[in-house]
Amino acid sequence: MLVDTRRGLVVSAVLLGGAVTVGTLVVLPATHPAVQAVDDAVWRWAGDVRNGPTTAIAVGLSWLGSAWVNWPLRVLALALLAWRRHWLRLAAFALAVLTSELLIGPVKDAVDRPRPPGSLIATSAAAFPSGHAVAAAVTAVGLVLVLAPPGPARWRWEVRAVAFATVMALSRVYLRAHWLSDTVAGGLLGAGLALGWPAVLMAVRARAPGPGRATAGEP
Repeated sequence: MLVDTRRGLVVSAVLLGGAVTVGTLVVLPATHPAVQAVDDAVWRWAGDVRNGPTTAIAVGLSWLGSAWVNWPLRVLALALLAWRRHWLRLAAFALAVLTSELLIGPVKDAVDRPRPPGSLIATSAAAFPSGHAVAAAVTAVGLVLVLAPPGPARWRWEVRAVAFATVMALSRVYLRAHWLSDTVAGGLLGAGLALGWPAVLMAVRARAPGPGRATAGEP
C-alpha cells in the first residue's frame, strides 16, 4: 500500500495532530474568539457570494459527501478487496472507516458546538467536526491507497481525491452547514486515519516473523 511506511506514519501523525490542534483552538476560551472571528468572516463571505447556480452545485457536492454515496462505495471496495484476498488492505480501509465513524459522534457531543445560523440545507447534531468532511476524506483518500498501485498514477489519483474532499468540505461551508474550522478539522482527521491505518498495519507486518509476512494477503 505504501512505499515508505515511516513517511506514512509521520504524515498521518501530522494530519491527526493538525486535527487535534484545530479542535483545541476551537474549545479553549483563550483561542476560540480568534477562530470564531475567522469562521464568522467566511460565513459572511458565503452569504455575500451566494447565487442559484453555485448553491445547486454546492448541494450536489454535499450529496456526494453524504452517507448515501460513501457507504455504497465503501462496501463495494471492501467486497473487491475480499474477492482479491488483499486482507491487509481490507483491514486498513475497514479500520479507517470504523474509527472515523466511532469518533465523529463522541467528538461532536464533547465539543457541542452550535451550527452556523442560516443553513441552506437540513442539518443534525453539533457542528464540530464536520462528519461530511471526515467521511469524504476517509473514503476518497482511503480508496486510492488500497485500490491503486504505488506510482505516478496513484499520486495523480491522490491529488484528485484530496481536491474532491476539499471542495466537498468547502461546499458545506458555503451552504452554512458548518464553520470553516469544522471542515478543516474533519478533513485532517479523515485523511490522517486513511493514511495512518495502512502505515500502522504495514509497520506491524514488517515486525512479524518472516512466514507471516509472506502470507499477509498482499501481492
